[in-house]
Amino acid sequence: MAQAKLVEDHDEEDYKAILKSIGDKLPDPRGWKILIALPRVRERTDGGIIKPEEVLQYETVGSIIGLVLKVGDLAYKDGKKFPTGPWCEPGDYVLMRTYSGTRISVKGQEFRMINDDTVEAVVSDPRGVVKVL
Repeated sequence: MAQAKLVEDHDEEDYKAILKSIGDKLPDPRGWKILIALPRVRERTDGGIIKPEEVLQYETVGSIIGLVLKVGDLAYKDGKKFPTGPWCEPGDYVLMRTYSGTRISVKGQEFRMINDDTVEAVVSDPRGVVKVL
């Protein structure tokens, strides 16, 4: 089974357009929560085959890459847990656990609220980073 490519070259522009259209409708995370935007999945395989809706849903829900949009007021404030400071900041692409967080949808775009300790890595270029199936 081919691996799904979750982030396309134009995703950063997509994120900006999505955020502009959503405006102030996005929730503000509280406490140790982080608001993550999930990338749009590619609707076609590398060979040009259109993916079924079930596959697109599976790839979206199982995403391991996200863009940090907002960070709660208590995120990374626990000095014992995070002695070196924050693991990420708004604008970072992060690697997170599959199916983590609370899923929400605003104007058809999926977002997640995850805990600060759910972030596993910051990814400089998320293109090509995929979950192993």
